[in-house]
Amino acid sequence: MEEGQILAACQDGAYVIRLTGDVRLTLCTTIDDYFQRMLDSPDFASVWVDLCDVQGIDSTTLGLLAKLALEVRERYGFMPAIYSCDPGITRLIRSMGFQRLFEIHEDVCNQLADIHSIPVVEGSEAAVREKVIEAHRVLMGISDENRARFKDLMVALEHG
Repeated sequence: MEEGQILAACQDGAYVIRLTGDVRLTLCTTIDDYFQRMLDSPDFASVWVDLCDVQGIDSTTLGLLAKLALEVRERYGFMPAIYSCDPGITRLIRSMGFQRLFEIHEDVCNQLADIHSIPVVEGSEAAVREKVIEAHRVLMGISDENRARFKDLMVALEHG
């Protein structure tokens, strides 16, 4: 699998976040930092998440995407869009309850000429662990199924 990468573009406050390759917790600091800067930007107007080039995505990344959707709804009053072209990825995000958080589109997001790679932000082991815990708490808050799915992992993370 291709190593995960985070790409982004912005035009007039409309952001597109494209995840590519195998996106894992090693990118959680990069993702979370970028999302916070984007949401705090005075020109923020909308965000789309494009998963069409994702080969794999872990639960930490899914939790950070859920956190993004919840913050957008709380701060700006709308549901962001998420694009998924792969039936397996679409099943995964639906199984996590993302239809409650995002407008899900099962087609290709517009191609953007000015999309660029987000520089990787290295996080300390403790900081990454906290982001992993936070991401899974968000996922557990979406549904009872997620709560049961991640209960044992959270016990291990919080006491490990």
